[in-house]
Amino acid sequence: MSDCIFCKIRDGEIPSDKVYEDDKVYVFRDINPKAQVHLLMIPREHIESLEGLTDVHDALLVHMMHLLPQLAREQGLDTGFRTIINTGKGGGQEVFHLHIHLLGGSGLPGF
Repeated sequence: MSDCIFCKIRDGEIPSDKVYEDDKVYVFRDINPKAQVHLLMIPREHIESLEGLTDVHDALLVHMMHLLPQLAREQGLDTGFRTIINTGKGGGQEVFHLHIHLLGGSGLPGF
């Protein structure tokens, strides 16, 4: 999607503070962090939201879920972390490219 800000970040058209990338995902620091650690994990494939997933995406989702604890440990989040996926406008989604927020450390707001 040419107008998707996350696709532009993934493609290097917009600079980001990259934390991790592979052939399936791109992970970068949120520019407006809500906690000491606030990463965004996006699939390389443009998928609008959780509602756009099909069986074809099962391996991608497993990969993302397995990667989150590894990234959290690498960020020093040894006592735990939070993940958030906002879906649709009513669910608080602002950028319509599936993404997972990984938050932790000091400054983590209550929920």
